[in-house]
Order: sequence, then structure tokens, then C-alpha cells
Amino acid sequence: MFINFQNHIQKNFSFLQDKKLLVATSGGMDSMVLVHLFQKLQFKFALAHCNFQLREKESDGDENFVKEYAKSNNIICFVTKFDTEKYSQEHKLSTQVAARNLRYNWFNEVLEHENFDYIVTAHHADDVAETFMINLSRGTGLDGLTGIPSQNGTIIRPMLPFSRKEIEDYVSENDLQWREDSSNASDKYLRNKIRHHIVPVFKEINSSFLQSFQNTLEHLNQEQSLVNDAVQMVYEKIVSEENGQLKIDISGLVEYKNYKAYLYQWLYKYGFSAWEDIYSLIVAQSGKQIFSENYILLKDRDYLILFRKENDHFEEIIINSITEKPNFPLKLTLCNLSDISNQLKSVIFVDESKLQFPLTIRKWKEGDYFYPAGMQGKKKVSKYFKDEKFTLFQKHETWILESNNQIVWIIGNRADERFKTENTTQTTIKIAFNEEDI
Repeated sequence: MFINFQNHIQKNFSFLQDKKLLVATSGGMDSMVLVHLFQKLQFKFALAHCNFQLREKESDGDENFVKEYAKSNNIICFVTKFDTEKYSQEHKLSTQVAARNLRYNWFNEVLEHENFDYIVTAHHADDVAETFMINLSRGTGLDGLTGIPSQNGTIIRPMLPFSRKEIEDYVSENDLQWREDSSNASDKYLRNKIRHHIVPVFKEINSSFLQSFQNTLEHLNQEQSLVNDAVQMVYEKIVSEENGQLKIDISGLVEYKNYKAYLYQWLYKYGFSAWEDIYSLIVAQSGKQIFSENYILLKDRDYLILFRKENDHFEEIIINSITEKPNFPLKLTLCNLSDISNQLKSVIFVDESKLQFPLTIRKWKEGDYFYPAGMQGKKKVSKYFKDEKFTLFQKHETWILESNNQIVWIIGNRADERFKTENTTQTTIKIAFNEEDI
């Protein structure tokens, strides 16, 4: 195995030779083989071990084993402990997902703070097959069937071409010491069920199963490349990006018989999962919305509009005086009446005597009304939005400037008649809004 591994490194990862590497080391068979191989290749590396505290004394034994190995081989070793169960409960994650998040977050912290170049893990060919079957059992797109990448940013997986059997043989040939994880024997986890009961059947049917499987993955990756090209081509034709949102032209989209596949490819990375609901948006009434954790997909007339949920750091802002600089792109200044020029939606001029401080900046709400500048009588803000053909996204993003519970300005859109300057105005306040700073 060493010769094959050495050739694999020279062919595909020669750039690692002079890099500073952080090797993820559990103390198990796979990671200890990786460490031994890197020692033989004389790479510059340190060990990184996570104690997830899931197996009590056994977890502590793994930690001590890795630390002792590092000490006896004069290798730098980084170790951390996690309260994995607490983290999984707080974040409503499975134990395995929680452990993965904790592990990679910490690896990246060490990478950054200690100036390492890459994180190296010991994933191998059997892991790839197991992951494929896990994704297949849960339902996935083509992305979920194309395997674990050998490199993903700063994460390197140099053992992917090698099987668990080859790793076991290497351990025996080199008399390596390693720690057995007792949880690997349990069928509690889906991966273990697949490892113990499904993969062995495929290997029995085809003794070259892993090699055949890798060939299949190569074909799938080539087909994925073709899909990516088609997805990008159609995207450029019918999707536009404006002000932080995506607009999908529905009439252009439905010209493609397989439009659902395009929607999936464009939207899955935004965390959506209710795909049948998303596909139904095509024929839904305007205003229908689908939510992911951080995004909203809106049906708005002839478009599907994707935008990020607003994570406001405030519900409202109070401005106590004209000299105050609010935490909002709004600027109040005094000016002469002769300087007034009101041709921009981003600027209004008001009579200071008609304002009552403090002023409030807030989001609009149902029931709001104002007296639109240049018109007689009052109008509901919701009716103004309808007349101006605001999208739900635009409504969601609209702010109100208020004085003594009266709307002064639908910011960036329409001023209120009640606060306008007149011939008798003694002091004029200019209020300017810089939308680009939002």
C-alpha cells in the first residue's frame, strides 16, 4: 500500500510536500495508518484530536493514546474536548451531525490561528460507498451521489482510493497500534448498518465492488459536469440578480420540460427542502411564499423571487435631535429654503416646526396611513404599496420615518404632505437617505 500511496501523492497531491499540515487523528485504525504513511513520506504535520466525551473513559483513553503517540514520535498535537450531547440538544442536531460540526469548526480555528495550510483526513473508499448509500436511502440529487471529494478547499482526503481491507493489511504488515471505537460495532447508526449488512453483500456479489463503484462515480462526476454546464446556461437566460435577490422568469422557466431539475439545482444550496411546494409555486397565486432557515422564495406575478430573511439588529431606531447620527443610513441637516430641490426620492425637505422629536424609524405595519405629498386626504400605506405595484419583497424592506406617531416619510419613496415646507417656514430640515448603505 505504501508504494501505491506514494505514487498517488506524487501524482495528485505533490503540492503538499512543503506545506504545513494538520492531520485529523481519532486514534482509530484509519487515522493511525494515515499518520504512519505521512511519517514515512516525511511530511511536516501536526495531529489534531477531538474528544467528544460520548464514550466516557473510552473517549479519554483515545485522547491519551493520541497524545502519547505524538509525544513518543516528537509530533505536535492539538487536543480539545466537546460536550457533544449538550451541543446536539441545543442545536437540535443528531449526535453525528453535531460531532461533525464541532470537529470541522475547531479544525478551521486551529488552521487559522496556527497558520496551517491544509486539514488532512483519513476517509477511504469504503467511506465513500457508505456515504453514497446513506444519501441514496434518504433521497438526494446527483450531487449527493458523486462521492466525497478528494479536496474541498483546505480539506484533503488522500486515502480515498484505498479500501478498508488494504488499510487492515497495512496495519498487520507494520504492526501498528490503534484504538477500537466500541460504537463501531453497534447498529445504532445508519452508517454502521450499511457497513455491517449492505456493503458486505455487494462485495460478495462482486469481489471488485469498490473498484466498480469508483468507476461508476467517475461516470457520475462527468455527467454532473454536463448538468452544471446546462444549469448555468439556462440560469443566464432566465434568472436575474438585482439588489441581493434572484428573480426567476416563470414563463422562460416553463419552456423547459425538466424545469423542476433546474429549480432544484438553483435553490437547494439555500436550504430548501419542501420541493413539491416549490414546484407548485409555478401555478400558485401571487404572494405565496416558501421558507428555508435563512431564505424566502416568493411567487410575485410573473417571477419567483428569492431573498434572504431579514435579520434586523433592531426593531426601531430613535433619533433624539437633528445633530444625532442614527445607526441607519439617514442624515438630517439644516438648510435654507432657497436650497430646496425635491426631485429625488432619496431626499425630502420638512418644516422643522412641524417635527416633534424624538423621531422613530421603524418597519411599516398594517393599519399605517399617511397623507401623500401633493394629494388631498389620507391613504393607507398598504393601498399605496398596491397602487405603486410593490412586490412583497419591497414591502418587507420598506422603512417608515415617524414623528409623534405620524408618518413623515415612507423612506425612499413618498413624503407626507403634513410636514412639507411653506412660505412661512422659518427653518428647513433636509433628510437624505443613502439606500446603498443598507
